[in-house]
Amino acid sequence: MSLRVAFAGTPEFARVALQALAGAGFEIVLVLSQPDRPAGRGLKLQASPVKQFALEHGLPLAQPRSLRLDGRFADDARAAQQALADAAADMLVVAAYGLILPAWVLAVPRLGALNIHGSLLPRWRGAAPIHRAVEAGDASTGITIMQMDEGLDTGAMLLRAAVPIGPDDTTGLLHDRLAALGGRLIVQALQLAERRELQPEPQPAEGVTYAHKIDKAESAIDWRLPAAVIERRVRAFDPFPGASFTLGDQTVKLWRARVCGGQGAPGSVLAAGAGRLVVACGEGALELLEVQAAGGRRQAASQFLQAHPVAAGGVLGSRAA
Repeated sequence: MSLRVAFAGTPEFARVALQALAGAGFEIVLVLSQPDRPAGRGLKLQASPVKQFALEHGLPLAQPRSLRLDGRFADDARAAQQALADAAADMLVVAAYGLILPAWVLAVPRLGALNIHGSLLPRWRGAAPIHRAVEAGDASTGITIMQMDEGLDTGAMLLRAAVPIGPDDTTGLLHDRLAALGGRLIVQALQLAERRELQPEPQPAEGVTYAHKIDKAESAIDWRLPAAVIERRVRAFDPFPGASFTLGDQTVKLWRARVCGGQGAPGSVLAAGAGRLVVACGEGALELLEVQAAGGRRQAASQFLQAHPVAAGGVLGSRAA
């Protein structure tokens, strides 16, 4: 008999996993997703990718604002508690849900809760493991299927699989590969659970790092940093929040760059001709390859220079977009 599965997730990363579980034939008895959020220029309420999938496939859905039974939205939490009890799930699968799960949630499913985490634990516990792996220059990362406990990504590991991080990988590109891998691994984990063949392995005490949530203020480029560090941040913050600098009173986003030779005061323009835009950093220099002016689209730096003349010797500033 196939496991009865409750699922908690919100963004595209989670939708891929939910689709994989449904496609593998598991009975999805309840879907939890965060409430609709304003999005786009009109700030209209928009359903999460997980909610959209649930509605398209007729899956039971709940969107509590909180799961704390004693908090501001205790009524939401109690309704979710009843929905979980009524669903009688054997297991809860969690992927990028975005709400803290209290102990009572983990205790409801007969076989507990599994989490799809976007790193090779114990490295990069926390909210932004994909971004931080790219930013740190890690050679590889992966997916860990973990038995959830009350700690922050501290539970026993059940399955792990690695993927390399290429020199041109952005968070967006890596996200898509990891989402697909997470979908495959969670199906495998539940199939093993059905056969009672899962073998939990405690996380080692060594090698723990934390992937703190991305703050929009981090998007401002600090030209005093080494060029290699800035280049990694450009890729880590693509697609969100983007890396940005100022040219005069205009904020410009930088989407692609490469480390090159050169030296000068951090932020000073070393070259701005023949289609090249090179900026000095605290160590080395960075050639800007793809940029986006405010209200414009992404374009090659050579195209940008045609509409926005930049003089060698000028100085670029820092401001979060």
